[in-house]
Amino acid sequence: MASLEFLIREYWPHLAFLLSLAIGGTAAVHAAMTKNDVRAAIGWVGVIMMSPLLGPLFYLIAGINRIRHDHISEQRNKGFKDYALNPQLPAAQIDGLNAPQFDSLKILGDRVSRFPLRDGNHIQILCGGDEAYPAMIASIDAALKSIALQTYIFDNDVEGRKVAQALIRAHERGVQVRVLIDSVGSKYSPRPPVARLLRKHGVRTALFMTNPLGMRMPYANLRSHRKILIIDGCTAYTGGMNIRAGFVREAAGENTASDTHFKVEGPVVLQLMSVFAHDWDFTTKENLPFDGWCCSSWNPPKPHALVRCIRSGPDRYVMSTHHMLLGAFAVAQKHIRIQSPYFLPDQILLGALNTAARRGIIVDIVIPGRNNLRLVNYAMTAQLDQVIRNGCRVWRTRGNFNHSKLITIDGAWSYVGSSNLDPRSLRLNFELDMEIYSRETAARIERLIDREINDAEAVTLEGLAAIPFRKRLRNRIIWLASPYL
Repeated sequence: MASLEFLIREYWPHLAFLLSLAIGGTAAVHAAMTKNDVRAAIGWVGVIMMSPLLGPLFYLIAGINRIRHDHISEQRNKGFKDYALNPQLPAAQIDGLNAPQFDSLKILGDRVSRFPLRDGNHIQILCGGDEAYPAMIASIDAALKSIALQTYIFDNDVEGRKVAQALIRAHERGVQVRVLIDSVGSKYSPRPPVARLLRKHGVRTALFMTNPLGMRMPYANLRSHRKILIIDGCTAYTGGMNIRAGFVREAAGENTASDTHFKVEGPVVLQLMSVFAHDWDFTTKENLPFDGWCCSSWNPPKPHALVRCIRSGPDRYVMSTHHMLLGAFAVAQKHIRIQSPYFLPDQILLGALNTAARRGIIVDIVIPGRNNLRLVNYAMTAQLDQVIRNGCRVWRTRGNFNHSKLITIDGAWSYVGSSNLDPRSLRLNFELDMEIYSRETAARIERLIDREINDAEAVTLEGLAAIPFRKRLRNRIIWLASPYL
């Protein structure tokens, strides 16, 4: 023992060097062998080798998702009945759109989503919390057998408590209620979490991917960013809006944020229920039976739309939204409209947009003039010149923050849901979107986007160049870290 202590005391610098070399070498080999993007592999190997002790630690925290990726993939897709693949529901045909450019996009969706495109769905657009929350609460109060709610943020504020009380009322009258909140999202509220209130009154509530250390980690990976509310398996609400008072004018006043949510009726609700059931089963190990949670027939109002869900996340559906958007931008013939609060696409998507603009397609990109995430806004600004110089039009809205995530192509195809156009949504988060083949729905979404453009400021190369150098340098430095924002 004495000799061992002597060796450690005398040769600890050499031992520390050998240890750091072994740890750094192991981490560097892992990064080189597991990263599919050569730039990511080079970056991580550089970080590890430049800092042989801190680099591997940072890589362990922020760079390795493969072990959890495989675990989630196996658990989420093992032996669980997929409600949405009901053979009695006819597959949809898009011939009525008179837009043959979308034939190949439908085939892409068939292969990417694994959900079939379904006809007979009614889509109602709800603008902001002033329209969405009262409709959601009314549906909860009318529920007869089941309520499934999944969200990223569920604040314990005046509006969050209204929704929570409606869920409690439903539970007390015998309705089966399940609530799934993301673990990271649950920590955004400064007050005690709403999950505590729901559990106190007997509502089954769970946190997705709970952090075992209980730490507040706003940039933690593998979050569920999905927003789903399903009533009796027949009516659903989905989109990009969380549950918080900031979206309601009575509570937020002049600082009210905007967003867009969707009420859905029809067979696509089965797909939404399937996604929720998978996430609930993964989190709680409870299998939700079809008869108690799904609807077998629908009679939604007209007009009807062809709809399917696109789920994405760090599991077997990784990059699903990325693939769908690449296909959509490639088939566009007239106009691409994009509204996104966080516009940080990778070089592949930027290339697709720039190629579309060079082909003569009008590409309008709408981003907030006032953003709720300052660092993301800096990184976005640093990248805008890459699309503007190739012919895309970028618009910064005036007024309050708009959290809407909306895309339309050629007035016939729409893509809506929870996904942002940033690395986190496209690669790390569990997201849920819908592709909608409907001229009526696309026209309504286009009006919302065009209304923003009409009161927006065009971003120009001259305007970007006029930004002081110190701010442009700051933006570029933040942009370098954009995959982790």
